[in-house]
Amino acid sequence: MPRFLAFAQSGVPDPSDTERARVGIERLHDTAADQDDLAAFVDALCADDAGRRFLDSIFGNSPFLGQCLLLELPFARDLMREGPDKMFPRLLADIEPQDSNITAIMASLRRAKRKAALLIALADISKVWTLDQVTGALSDFAEKSLQIGLSGLLHEADSEGVITLPDNSDPQRDCGYVVLGMGKLGARELNYSSDIDLIVLYDPEKIDCPDPDRLRRDLVRMTRALMRILDERTADGYVFRTDLRLRPDPGATQLAISVQAAEDYYESMGQNWERAAMIKARPVAGDLALGAEFLHNLRPYVWRRNLDFAAIEDIHSIKRQITAHRGGGVVAVNGHNVKL
Repeated sequence: MPRFLAFAQSGVPDPSDTERARVGIERLHDTAADQDDLAAFVDALCADDAGRRFLDSIFGNSPFLGQCLLLELPFARDLMREGPDKMFPRLLADIEPQDSNITAIMASLRRAKRKAALLIALADISKVWTLDQVTGALSDFAEKSLQIGLSGLLHEADSEGVITLPDNSDPQRDCGYVVLGMGKLGARELNYSSDIDLIVLYDPEKIDCPDPDRLRRDLVRMTRALMRILDERTADGYVFRTDLRLRPDPGATQLAISVQAAEDYYESMGQNWERAAMIKARPVAGDLALGAEFLHNLRPYVWRRNLDFAAIEDIHSIKRQITAHRGGGVVAVNGHNVKL
């Protein structure tokens, strides 16, 4: 029996559709038939009681995971042999494509997403990983995806003469452009269906560009391209849905805004819900030092020394709106998550 499945003797859910499970296993045999090593692996997996239950659970409950298994069978074999603790760091290290053009990056990230989804779900279903490990791995993959996409775009901008990078070997270092992870990504709490909430900032004083008057437009275009790398649906699917609406005054501001403009907004017009949102913020891609400096400068706004009655009433109002939208009162199940 593959070593990883030794951890999966109990707790694997029964298939909700036994016929779909049967068809999925037949397709698995067909996929492996032309390669002796894969065929032997599949035969051994099906001959083992725990292995067969595992396959029944995957194919009989999740068409998505079943498809990932069929498309990434060599990876699944290695995962079963090595386990997720060894394979996940290797997966992150192997994501970046040899060809740094944007089309190649998009394809590479989508293939990696299939592998990551399979690895994380199997570690979760088999109870090898805790909830914190599962959400942490999903968050790590989102960060890595952002970093790879942004590195490709920075190289592209440098080659086109839009900007001059301080260090081509490490394009994100001191680049003057930073992506903040908000919400579940910022708190390393991503789940399987989460989109990623982001704020994009830049410091024009740190960016070497031949035409400063065009800089904002160029960085907004880069931000749109970064979102497209992640959330455009192709034949290989998408990586993550993205949401930039937590930025200051999203109805009136560009997708990327200057650090100074953001600081001015929060100090003069920031709302209590925006203060609460910033509690989870952290730099996840780009110029991480710039992001850390921005969040440090924002601490007096986020963590006010005193709250007046108006601020306290506003916090109560936010809670009432959450309760009205999502319900409240009786805790229906054990582990019910009360957000606030």
